[in-house]
Amino acid sequence: MVSEDLIRRQLEFVLQDTSFDLGVKFEGKVRDNYRLNGKRIIVTTDRISAFDRVLCALPFKGQVINQTAVYWFERTRHIIENHLIDVPDPNVLVARECRLIPVEMVVRGYLTGVTTTSAWYHYSRGSRDFCGNALPDGMKKNQAFERPIVTPSTKPEKGAHDESISAEEVLRRGLVDEGTYREMERAALALFAFGTERAAANNLILVDTKYEFGLFEDRVVLIDEIHTPDSSRFWIKDTYEDRFRLGEEPEKMDKEYVRGWLADRGFRGDGPIPHIPDEIRIEAARRYITAYEMITARSFEARNEDVLQRITHRLRNPM
Repeated sequence: MVSEDLIRRQLEFVLQDTSFDLGVKFEGKVRDNYRLNGKRIIVTTDRISAFDRVLCALPFKGQVINQTAVYWFERTRHIIENHLIDVPDPNVLVARECRLIPVEMVVRGYLTGVTTTSAWYHYSRGSRDFCGNALPDGMKKNQAFERPIVTPSTKPEKGAHDESISAEEVLRRGLVDEGTYREMERAALALFAFGTERAAANNLILVDTKYEFGLFEDRVVLIDEIHTPDSSRFWIKDTYEDRFRLGEEPEKMDKEYVRGWLADRGFRGDGPIPHIPDEIRIEAARRYITAYEMITARSFEARNEDVLQRITHRLRNPM
């Protein structure tokens, strides 16, 4: 396990942003993308986002997210093709350039969440139809659904909020054709089932997650990330039942810790972002690292070093 002292010392070297001479740059909330020669060089920074806002940066977070995504990309090719080509650095992957499909496939196994797009937010306010899924009365927060549900979300322009909609609405708006949508739905449910089984073997519950897809030579391809602590909610499995029975929150191993800390201070995405103290950033980083180690059953290799300098050296000849 990485020591708290090492995490604290790495605060000096968090990767906030990049500016490489590597073709056309596109900046997301967490990743800096460089389009070059038909490929995309994706640098996962240490930025953390929640409520559709970039909040701050956490030590080692980019390395955790990138290496977790690579772990799953390599193990799910039997379910669907993905965009991964190479991993030249712990924070970087080289991918095939794909045409983005503007719909995220969100799969939810439990009635939970704190954001205004969460299933629990809508359910607690009386809604029993969530993105075309009929939900029964009498459910409690953090309760498992009878079977996982798919709740698509739009991929808006930068700065706009995601919108949860039904499959019927996706097709009515023409965001994607029905054949492509059904392939995305099939892949999303199969990936979720595979991830659920693997997570359970490591004492984790894969609560919910999102998948993004693109088109490569007219084939549907998995892109972006998969089953990371950013894109997914994870709970500790062996304490879930007792905590649920007592009405307590599950033990969480994802960025829900930061979301919850902000929500407790009245922040849900609008207005100024509260200052996030170093102690909260360190604890969040520790949870990300622990999640990586539990998900992959591997030790996380952390070094107190200048991440930007390391990446710069390794990307001198990326192609």
